[in-house]
Amino acid sequence: MSGGRKHGNLPIFVPHIGCPHRCTFCDQRTISGAKTAPTPKDVEKLCIDALSLDPDRELELAFFGGSFTAIDRDYMISLLKAADKFVGKGIVGIRLSTRPDAVGEEVLGILKRYHVTAIELGVQSMSDEILAKNRRGHTAADVYGAVERIKKFGFELGLQMMIGLDGDTEDTTLYTAEKIIDFAPDTVRIYPTIALDHTELGERLKRGEYTALTLEDGVRRTARVMELFGEKAPDIRIIRVGLHPSEEVEQNMLGGPYHPAFRELCESEIMKKRLLSQLEKLEKGSYRVLVNPKDISRMNGQKRNNIQSLAALGYDITVKGDERIKPLYPTVDRL
Repeated sequence: MSGGRKHGNLPIFVPHIGCPHRCTFCDQRTISGAKTAPTPKDVEKLCIDALSLDPDRELELAFFGGSFTAIDRDYMISLLKAADKFVGKGIVGIRLSTRPDAVGEEVLGILKRYHVTAIELGVQSMSDEILAKNRRGHTAADVYGAVERIKKFGFELGLQMMIGLDGDTEDTTLYTAEKIIDFAPDTVRIYPTIALDHTELGERLKRGEYTALTLEDGVRRTARVMELFGEKAPDIRIIRVGLHPSEEVEQNMLGGPYHPAFRELCESEIMKKRLLSQLEKLEKGSYRVLVNPKDISRMNGQKRNNIQSLAALGYDITVKGDERIKPLYPTVDRL
Protein backbone atom coordinates (compact mmCIF):
# COMPACT_ATOMS: atom_id res chain seq x y z
CA MET A 1 0.00 0.00 0.00
CA SER A 2 1.24 3.47 -0.82
CA GLY A 3 2.02 5.77 2.06
CA GLY A 4 -0.55 8.26 3.23
CA ARG A 5 -3.56 6.77 1.46
CA LYS A 6 -6.56 5.71 3.49
CA HIS A 7 -7.24 2.00 3.70
CA GLY A 8 -10.57 0.31 4.33
CA ASN A 9 -12.69 -2.77 3.79
CA LEU A 10 -15.41 -3.05 1.17
CA PRO A 11 -17.68 -5.77 2.62
CA ILE A 12 -19.96 -8.02 0.64
CA PHE A 13 -21.99 -10.67 2.47
CA VAL A 14 -22.56 -14.26 1.33
CA PRO A 15 -25.07 -15.48 3.95
CA HIS A 16 -25.26 -19.21 4.80
CA ILE A 17 -24.47 -20.40 1.27
CA GLY A 18 -22.01 -23.26 1.47
CA CYS A 19 -22.28 -23.80 5.22
CA PRO A 20 -22.48 -27.57 5.71
CA HIS A 21 -23.78 -27.06 9.25
CA ARG A 22 -26.25 -24.77 10.96
CA CYS A 23 -24.59 -23.68 14.17
CA THR A 24 -26.92 -23.24 17.12
CA PHE A 25 -26.29 -19.49 17.30
CA CYS A 26 -26.21 -18.69 13.60
CA ASP A 27 -28.54 -16.49 11.61
CA GLN A 28 -26.25 -14.68 9.19
CA ARG A 29 -29.14 -12.97 7.43
CA THR A 30 -30.07 -11.20 10.63
CA ILE A 31 -26.46 -10.46 11.61
CA SER A 32 -25.37 -9.17 8.21
CA GLY A 33 -28.68 -7.80 6.96
CA ALA A 34 -28.08 -9.64 3.66
CA LYS A 35 -31.12 -11.50 2.34
CA THR A 36 -29.90 -12.74 -1.03
CA ALA A 37 -26.67 -14.14 -2.42
CA PRO A 38 -24.52 -11.65 -4.36
CA THR A 39 -23.89 -12.12 -8.07
CA PRO A 40 -20.66 -11.32 -9.95
CA LYS A 41 -22.40 -8.19 -11.29
CA ASP A 42 -23.16 -7.14 -7.71
CA VAL A 43 -19.46 -7.44 -6.90
CA GLU A 44 -18.46 -5.40 -9.96
CA LYS A 45 -21.02 -2.67 -9.19
CA LEU A 46 -19.90 -2.47 -5.57
CA CYS A 47 -16.29 -1.97 -6.63
CA ILE A 48 -17.12 0.58 -9.34
CA ASP A 49 -19.36 2.61 -7.03
CA ALA A 50 -16.91 2.57 -4.12
CA LEU A 51 -13.91 3.54 -6.23
CA SER A 52 -15.78 6.34 -7.99
CA LEU A 53 -16.90 7.81 -4.68
CA ASP A 54 -13.42 7.79 -3.15
CA PRO A 55 -10.74 7.18 -5.81
CA ASP A 56 -7.90 8.01 -3.42
CA ARG A 57 -8.80 5.28 -0.97
CA GLU A 58 -7.22 1.82 -1.03
CA LEU A 59 -9.84 -0.86 -0.47
CA GLU A 60 -9.71 -4.53 0.39
CA LEU A 61 -12.80 -6.36 -0.85
CA ALA A 62 -14.09 -8.59 1.94
CA PHE A 63 -16.39 -11.59 1.44
CA PHE A 64 -18.02 -12.12 4.82
CA GLY A 65 -21.04 -13.79 6.35
CA GLY A 66 -20.72 -17.44 5.39
CA SER A 67 -18.24 -20.16 4.54
CA PHE A 68 -16.81 -18.71 1.36
CA THR A 69 -14.56 -21.62 0.45
CA ALA A 70 -17.39 -24.12 0.97
CA ILE A 71 -19.81 -22.58 -1.55
CA ASP A 72 -20.27 -24.08 -5.02
CA ARG A 73 -16.82 -23.94 -6.64
CA ASP A 74 -17.96 -22.38 -9.93
CA TYR A 75 -19.95 -19.73 -8.07
CA MET A 76 -17.00 -19.00 -5.78
CA ILE A 77 -14.66 -18.55 -8.74
CA SER A 78 -17.17 -16.31 -10.53
CA LEU A 79 -17.19 -13.95 -7.53
CA LEU A 80 -13.40 -14.00 -7.30
CA LYS A 81 -13.07 -13.27 -11.03
CA ALA A 82 -15.40 -10.30 -10.72
CA ALA A 83 -13.34 -8.89 -7.85
CA ASP A 84 -10.00 -9.70 -9.45
CA LYS A 85 -10.67 -7.27 -12.32
CA PHE A 86 -10.25 -4.41 -9.84
CA VAL A 87 -7.17 -5.68 -7.98
CA GLY A 88 -4.39 -3.18 -8.58
CA LYS A 89 -6.93 -0.56 -9.68
CA GLY A 90 -8.00 0.70 -6.27
CA ILE A 91 -8.70 -2.73 -4.79
CA VAL A 92 -5.47 -3.84 -3.08
CA GLY A 93 -6.60 -7.39 -2.36
CA ILE A 94 -9.41 -9.71 -1.31
CA ARG A 95 -10.28 -10.81 2.21
CA LEU A 96 -12.68 -13.62 3.14
CA SER A 97 -14.03 -15.56 6.09
CA THR A 98 -14.57 -19.31 6.16
CA ARG A 99 -14.56 -22.48 8.24
CA PRO A 100 -11.45 -24.29 9.52
CA ASP A 101 -12.55 -27.50 7.75
CA ALA A 102 -12.95 -25.83 4.34
CA VAL A 103 -9.42 -24.69 3.50
CA GLY A 104 -7.67 -27.58 1.79
CA GLU A 105 -4.58 -27.01 -0.34
CA GLU A 106 -6.53 -27.13 -3.62
CA VAL A 107 -8.87 -24.29 -2.69
CA LEU A 108 -6.01 -22.29 -1.17
CA GLY A 109 -4.25 -22.50 -4.54
CA ILE A 110 -7.35 -21.05 -6.22
CA LEU A 111 -7.52 -18.22 -3.70
CA LYS A 112 -3.87 -17.40 -4.29
CA ARG A 113 -4.47 -17.19 -8.05
CA TYR A 114 -7.22 -14.63 -7.59
CA HIS A 115 -5.22 -12.33 -5.28
CA VAL A 116 -6.89 -13.23 -2.00
CA THR A 117 -4.71 -11.55 0.63
CA ALA A 118 -6.28 -12.54 3.96
CA ILE A 119 -8.28 -15.49 5.28
CA GLU A 120 -10.24 -15.31 8.52
CA LEU A 121 -11.23 -18.55 10.23
CA GLY A 122 -14.28 -18.86 12.45
CA VAL A 123 -12.54 -20.72 15.27
CA GLN A 124 -15.14 -19.71 17.90
CA SER A 125 -13.78 -22.12 20.55
CA MET A 126 -10.83 -24.46 20.96
CA SER A 127 -12.86 -26.83 23.15
CA ASP A 128 -14.15 -29.85 21.21
CA GLU A 129 -16.96 -30.24 23.75
CA ILE A 130 -18.18 -26.67 23.19
CA LEU A 131 -17.80 -26.95 19.40
CA ALA A 132 -19.94 -30.10 19.41
CA LYS A 133 -22.56 -28.64 21.76
CA ASN A 134 -22.98 -25.64 19.44
CA ARG A 135 -23.04 -27.82 16.30
CA ARG A 136 -20.00 -26.24 14.69
CA GLY A 137 -19.25 -29.40 12.72
CA HIS A 138 -15.47 -29.09 13.05
CA THR A 139 -12.92 -29.85 15.76
CA ALA A 140 -10.02 -28.03 17.35
CA ALA A 141 -7.71 -30.29 15.32
CA ASP A 142 -9.22 -28.82 12.14
CA VAL A 143 -8.12 -25.38 13.31
CA TYR A 144 -4.51 -26.51 13.77
CA GLY A 145 -4.41 -27.94 10.25
CA ALA A 146 -6.09 -24.92 8.67
CA VAL A 147 -3.76 -22.44 10.36
CA GLU A 148 -0.70 -24.39 9.22
CA ARG A 149 -1.87 -24.50 5.58
CA ILE A 150 -2.90 -20.83 5.46
CA LYS A 151 0.49 -19.74 6.78
CA LYS A 152 2.26 -22.10 4.35
CA PHE A 153 0.52 -20.40 1.42
CA GLY A 154 1.49 -16.96 2.74
CA PHE A 155 -1.96 -15.49 3.45
CA GLU A 156 -2.60 -12.98 6.21
CA LEU A 157 -4.31 -14.97 8.95
CA GLY A 158 -7.31 -13.77 10.95
CA LEU A 159 -8.99 -15.77 13.71
CA GLN A 160 -12.43 -15.20 15.18
CA MET A 161 -13.54 -16.32 18.64
CA MET A 162 -16.85 -16.23 20.49
CA ILE A 163 -17.46 -15.62 24.17
CA GLY A 164 -20.41 -17.12 26.02
CA LEU A 165 -21.31 -20.04 23.73
CA ASP A 166 -23.45 -22.80 25.20
CA GLY A 167 -21.15 -24.60 27.65
CA ASP A 168 -18.51 -21.86 27.63
CA THR A 169 -17.04 -20.75 30.95
CA GLU A 170 -14.53 -18.10 31.91
CA ASP A 171 -11.83 -20.80 31.93
CA THR A 172 -12.67 -22.12 28.45
CA THR A 173 -12.87 -18.57 27.11
CA LEU A 174 -9.33 -17.89 28.35
CA TYR A 175 -8.17 -21.28 27.06
CA THR A 176 -9.40 -20.38 23.56
CA ALA A 177 -7.73 -16.97 23.76
CA GLU A 178 -4.43 -18.56 24.84
CA LYS A 179 -4.55 -21.02 21.93
CA ILE A 180 -5.28 -18.21 19.48
CA ILE A 181 -2.27 -16.32 20.84
CA ASP A 182 -0.15 -19.45 20.27
CA PHE A 183 -1.26 -19.48 16.60
CA ALA A 184 0.15 -15.92 16.23
CA PRO A 185 -2.46 -14.64 13.75
CA ASP A 186 -2.21 -11.19 12.22
CA THR A 187 -5.71 -10.21 13.35
CA VAL A 188 -8.45 -11.36 15.68
CA ARG A 189 -12.16 -10.65 16.08
CA ILE A 190 -13.94 -11.20 19.39
CA TYR A 191 -17.69 -11.72 19.37
CA PRO A 192 -19.97 -12.13 22.38
CA THR A 193 -22.67 -14.73 21.80
CA ILE A 194 -26.09 -13.24 21.09
CA ALA A 195 -29.09 -15.58 21.19
CA LEU A 196 -31.31 -14.69 18.25
CA ASP A 197 -34.91 -15.61 17.62
CA HIS A 198 -35.41 -18.46 15.13
CA THR A 199 -32.09 -20.11 16.04
CA GLU A 200 -31.54 -23.30 18.04
CA LEU A 201 -29.69 -21.32 20.70
CA GLY A 202 -32.67 -18.99 20.95
CA GLU A 203 -34.95 -21.99 21.50
CA ARG A 204 -32.61 -23.36 24.17
CA LEU A 205 -32.74 -19.98 25.89
CA LYS A 206 -36.55 -20.00 25.82
CA ARG A 207 -36.59 -23.51 27.32
CA GLY A 208 -34.17 -22.52 30.08
CA GLU A 209 -31.46 -24.84 28.74
CA TYR A 210 -29.03 -22.01 28.01
CA THR A 211 -28.17 -18.94 30.06
CA ALA A 212 -26.90 -15.99 28.06
CA LEU A 213 -24.23 -13.69 29.46
CA THR A 214 -25.48 -10.42 30.87
CA LEU A 215 -24.05 -7.25 29.36
CA GLU A 216 -21.99 -6.71 32.52
CA ASP A 217 -20.52 -10.23 32.45
CA GLY A 218 -19.96 -10.09 28.69
CA VAL A 219 -18.06 -6.81 28.98
CA ARG A 220 -15.98 -8.06 31.92
CA ARG A 221 -15.05 -11.36 30.24
CA THR A 222 -14.31 -9.76 26.88
CA ALA A 223 -12.21 -7.05 28.52
CA ARG A 224 -10.14 -9.77 30.20
CA VAL A 225 -9.52 -11.44 26.84
CA MET A 226 -8.51 -8.10 25.30
CA GLU A 227 -6.09 -7.54 28.19
CA LEU A 228 -4.62 -11.01 27.63
CA PHE A 229 -3.92 -10.20 23.98
CA GLY A 230 -2.38 -6.89 24.99
CA GLU A 231 -0.15 -8.53 27.61
CA LYS A 232 1.01 -11.56 25.65
CA ALA A 233 0.60 -10.65 21.98
CA PRO A 234 0.42 -6.88 21.44
CA ASP A 235 1.26 -7.34 17.74
CA ILE A 236 -2.03 -9.17 17.09
CA ARG A 237 -4.49 -6.52 15.92
CA ILE A 238 -7.97 -6.78 17.45
CA ILE A 239 -9.95 -5.55 14.46
CA ARG A 240 -13.46 -6.15 15.81
CA VAL A 241 -15.09 -6.53 19.23
CA GLY A 242 -18.84 -7.19 19.27
CA LEU A 243 -21.37 -7.40 16.47
CA HIS A 244 -21.86 -4.51 14.08
CA PRO A 245 -24.72 -2.28 15.31
CA SER A 246 -27.88 -3.47 13.61
CA GLU A 247 -31.60 -2.87 13.95
CA GLU A 248 -32.20 -6.45 12.81
CA VAL A 249 -30.08 -7.86 15.63
CA GLU A 250 -31.76 -5.56 18.16
CA GLN A 251 -35.21 -6.64 16.95
CA ASN A 252 -34.39 -10.38 16.93
CA MET A 253 -32.15 -10.81 19.96
CA LEU A 254 -33.49 -12.80 22.89
CA GLY A 255 -30.47 -12.50 25.16
CA GLY A 256 -26.76 -11.86 25.34
CA PRO A 257 -24.37 -8.94 25.81
CA TYR A 258 -25.25 -6.83 22.79
CA HIS A 259 -24.49 -3.11 22.76
CA PRO A 260 -23.91 -0.83 19.74
CA ALA A 261 -20.72 0.44 21.41
CA PHE A 262 -19.62 -2.87 22.89
CA ARG A 263 -15.90 -2.38 22.24
CA GLU A 264 -15.93 1.01 23.93
CA LEU A 265 -17.60 -0.53 26.99
CA CYS A 266 -14.85 -3.15 27.15
CA GLU A 267 -12.10 -0.57 26.77
CA SER A 268 -13.76 1.52 29.47
CA GLU A 269 -13.70 -1.52 31.77
CA ILE A 270 -10.00 -2.08 31.01
CA MET A 271 -9.20 1.55 31.85
CA LYS A 272 -11.12 1.43 35.12
CA LYS A 273 -9.29 -1.75 36.14
CA ARG A 274 -5.88 -0.27 35.26
CA LEU A 275 -6.63 2.93 37.14
CA LEU A 276 -7.93 1.10 40.20
CA SER A 277 -4.69 -0.91 40.41
CA GLN A 278 -2.88 2.44 40.83
CA LEU A 279 -5.41 4.02 43.19
CA GLU A 280 -5.47 1.05 45.56
CA LYS A 281 -1.85 1.84 46.45
CA LEU A 282 -2.85 5.36 47.46
CA GLU A 283 -4.94 6.86 50.24
CA LYS A 284 -8.59 7.56 49.58
CA GLY A 285 -9.11 11.09 48.30
CA SER A 286 -9.18 13.34 45.24
CA TYR A 287 -6.97 12.69 42.23
CA ARG A 288 -6.48 14.01 38.75
CA VAL A 289 -6.18 11.29 36.13
CA LEU A 290 -4.37 11.90 32.86
CA VAL A 291 -5.52 10.00 29.79
CA ASN A 292 -5.01 10.24 26.06
CA PRO A 293 -7.54 12.84 24.83
CA LYS A 294 -9.27 10.17 22.73
CA ASP A 295 -9.94 8.20 25.91
CA ILE A 296 -11.72 10.81 28.02
CA SER A 297 -15.20 9.35 27.41
CA ARG A 298 -13.90 5.80 27.95
CA MET A 299 -12.35 6.77 31.27
CA ASN A 300 -15.53 8.49 32.41
CA GLY A 301 -17.54 5.43 31.38
CA GLN A 302 -21.04 5.28 29.98
CA LYS A 303 -23.19 7.75 31.91
CA ARG A 304 -20.05 8.41 34.02
CA ASN A 305 -20.36 5.01 35.68
CA ASN A 306 -16.58 4.62 36.08
CA ILE A 307 -16.41 7.94 37.94
CA GLN A 308 -19.34 6.93 40.13
CA SER A 309 -18.04 3.44 40.95
CA LEU A 310 -14.62 4.84 41.88
CA ALA A 311 -16.27 7.52 44.00
CA ALA A 312 -18.12 4.77 45.87
CA LEU A 313 -14.71 3.30 46.73
CA GLY A 314 -13.52 6.68 48.09
CA TYR A 315 -11.68 8.06 45.04
CA ASP A 316 -12.87 11.41 43.68
CA ILE A 317 -11.57 11.50 40.11
CA THR A 318 -11.07 14.39 37.70
CA VAL A 319 -10.13 13.29 34.17
CA LYS A 320 -7.88 15.40 31.98
CA GLY A 321 -6.61 14.75 28.44
CA ASP A 322 -2.86 14.63 27.80
CA GLU A 323 -1.36 13.74 24.40
CA ARG A 324 1.67 12.16 26.07
CA ILE A 325 -0.40 9.38 27.64
CA LYS A 326 -0.55 6.01 25.89
CA PRO A 327 -4.10 5.05 24.76
CA LEU A 328 -6.04 2.98 27.32
CA TYR A 329 -3.40 3.59 30.04
CA PRO A 330 -4.67 6.16 32.56
CA THR A 331 -2.08 7.74 34.84
CA VAL A 332 -2.78 9.11 38.32
CA ASP A 333 -1.58 12.68 38.85
CA ARG A 334 -2.20 14.04 42.35
CA LEU A 335 -4.20 17.27 42.60
